[in-house]
Amino acid sequence: RRCSIQPSSRPLLSLAMFASRPIKRAKSVADALLQTVAQTVVTSPGLESDGGSRSTTVIGTHDGNFHCDEALACAMLRMLPTYSDASVLRTRKAEALEKCTVVVDVGGEYNFEALRFDHHQKTFSGTLDGYETKLSSAGLVYKHFGAAIIDVVTNNELPEKLKKVVYDKVYKNFVEHIDGIDNGIEVAEGELRYNISTTLSSRVGKLHPSWNEDQSPEIVNAQFRSAMELCATEFVECVSGLHHAWLPARSIVEDMITKASEVHESGAIAIMEQFAPWQSHLFDIEAEQPGSAGLLKYVLYPDSRGMWRIQAVPDAPGSFKNRLPLPGAWRGLRDAALVDACGIDGSSFVHAAGFIGGNATKEGAIKMAIAALGSAE
Repeated sequence: RRCSIQPSSRPLLSLAMFASRPIKRAKSVADALLQTVAQTVVTSPGLESDGGSRSTTVIGTHDGNFHCDEALACAMLRMLPTYSDASVLRTRKAEALEKCTVVVDVGGEYNFEALRFDHHQKTFSGTLDGYETKLSSAGLVYKHFGAAIIDVVTNNELPEKLKKVVYDKVYKNFVEHIDGIDNGIEVAEGELRYNISTTLSSRVGKLHPSWNEDQSPEIVNAQFRSAMELCATEFVECVSGLHHAWLPARSIVEDMITKASEVHESGAIAIMEQFAPWQSHLFDIEAEQPGSAGLLKYVLYPDSRGMWRIQAVPDAPGSFKNRLPLPGAWRGLRDAALVDACGIDGSSFVHAAGFIGGNATKEGAIKMAIAALGSAE
């Protein structure tokens, strides 16, 4: 049986973790947007409307096999007040597309003034400012409407100075890989070590009827609407997560960096009294502060059980390579064996890869970090 996302069957799990804002208000905004997308009328020329009245505002896209980029493009447009009552027309007929208010991923034209957002023409090589990945229809819609869509999802609560930060983060963390996949751009050069088969693009692909199932326009259009719902849900989760969980951590990370020299004269060790997501903020802040890049080597924080962790700072966001891994002689050891190796009471473990370790106390974790610095000198 094909997977069809129903508007009330998929809980926004990440929204339940947002303690810095009233959860009910966050969910009400998200639920209203997702309901709008779920109620989209999707049709094709010659078909009767599928359960709703056709709007005079029409988003045109191609029929046949659908992809993540146009599903996300249509979903994002539907979140805007201008297109909140728009229907979606799936066709490749030029005469039908000419009558559409906005057209995405078909038509061979990119023209913002005319609201035409195709990327397949040979002459197109557009990217988002500051990025190298060629845009898909999703990236084009995000380029022109992304800031306004983020305002809708966040209920206009973002501080003005941080809007560009969130805009860039949503593109880098969510939209860009959809652009890359749709344009056939590999994530890295050389032979890939393993295949990632659970991207949003691949999950949208699984919503297609199988070769031996009904592939009538009515069925495919219904599945396209399911694809829009899936894309909308994960887009809203991404933006809301940045708004309610990620952004509030920025001031904590800024404070941690400022006080690093109080922990050790090198400024290479920082302490968070309460854990907060720190890695992406650290790299953003370092980029904003000339001369600070690469200085910090270890971040210390308590875990949920009260143990103090010492974590090596990676070379780059998401990298498995670290600026200064914990000493090789400590790696893979636990408890008494680790205490014997490092000479620091309370040491509980160091991961075999050297990226993280633990101590029973804050003081012990600081001693481990200082010793690790000294071993590298």
